[in-house]
Amino acid sequence: MGKQTWKPGNMLYPLPAVIVSTADKKGNTNILTIAWTGTVCTNPAMVYISVRPERYSYHMIKESGEFVINLTTERLVRAADFCGVRSGKDIDKWKECRLTQGKAVSLEYAPAIEESPVNIECKVKSIQELGSHHMFLAEVTAVQADEKYMDENGKFELNKTGLLAYSHGEYLGLGNKLGTFGYSVRKKINKPVKSMHKPSDSGRN
Repeated sequence: MGKQTWKPGNMLYPLPAVIVSTADKKGNTNILTIAWTGTVCTNPAMVYISVRPERYSYHMIKESGEFVINLTTERLVRAADFCGVRSGKDIDKWKECRLTQGKAVSLEYAPAIEESPVNIECKVKSIQELGSHHMFLAEVTAVQADEKYMDENGKFELNKTGLLAYSHGEYLGLGNKLGTFGYSVRKKINKPVKSMHKPSDSGRN
């Protein structure tokens, strides 16, 4: 079997399905689901989200220059889908999805979502009008992490939160761990082989 050639399109999957919360300067808030998001820089920490200008949240983000990327879990899958297909013009998504507005520690307007295990607070640095979507390039100003996922050594167990991925129209759980970063080049430690022979008894002939 060969491969088919298709016209150019967005086939980069899987993607994170995150819920973005934002607000305008008057205090109106909204949430929308974004799959076109990612990391662009480590130092300073920067991310992006791409949003259609006709989305209800677009002008809130543009006006306040703030948004929060809230990571989603299997428990939040319905909210993630609902907030991606319904408009905040018509319905209160916070109420419908039973989500709680939390205080962002570094932002003036945009709230965080309490039910999310991780809230990534962002301030917009620039807007790139690319076509169907405009890209908000933003600096991460703070990260809030749910303490209930901290282990006894203070390590945050992010992969135990039940994170979601979005792939070709479907929401998926991340499944089983297949390896850790750098495992393919990590040197194996050879453990000494225990001898199966009993030590000789010098008192015998």
